Amino acid sequence: MGSGNIGATNVARTGSKGLAVATLLLDALKGYAAVSFAFWLAGTRQLQSPVATGFYDHPEQVMNSHSIFLLAALAALCAILGHMFTVWLRFKGGKGVATAVGAFAALAPRAILIALVLFVVVVAVTRYVSLGSMVAAASFPFLVWWLSPAEGTSTPILLLIAASSTLIVVRHKDNIRRLLAGTENRFR
Repeated sequence: MGSGNIGATNVARTGSKGLAVATLLLDALKGYAAVSFAFWLAGTRQLQSPVATGFYDHPEQVMNSHSIFLLAALAALCAILGHMFTVWLRFKGGKGVATAVGAFAALAPRAILIALVLFVVVVAVTRYVSLGSMVAAASFPFLVWWLSPAEGTSTPILLLIAASSTLIVVRHKDNIRRLLAGTENRFR
């Protein structure tokens, strides 16, 4: 129905607000779970970001933090790719926004909060969810660089985060065309 997209925005447009909220939460949870599992697997034994858990209070663990963040950023990218190109839908899927929000919330919680504020402001002003999503995604790598500890902002980690953000913007190519043509649907 609607645009045929599996994302929460399209589900909301089809009239099922409850199902749209469930879609949003489950997609976000999928991204959060992937990154949290990567942190756990890498040795923090916590299902949260090292920043959020006080990981840096233990100096003996700081040596491994770069590798842990790298693994978590890779898990975020993989979760987003898995959502965008899901096997169950013949490698067609969503745009990855909600999955990225969950993954990035586990990876860089302060940066995602500011990205979400940007999203809300852009949508409130323009009524375009797609534009808000792209602005938030495009700003996220810069926010991580600005707000995260040095261990989470090495070039490889930022490249993985930037790749995730770029994929989200690229998946909005049809929305970009409609925005430029003035035919994009506004959120009500």
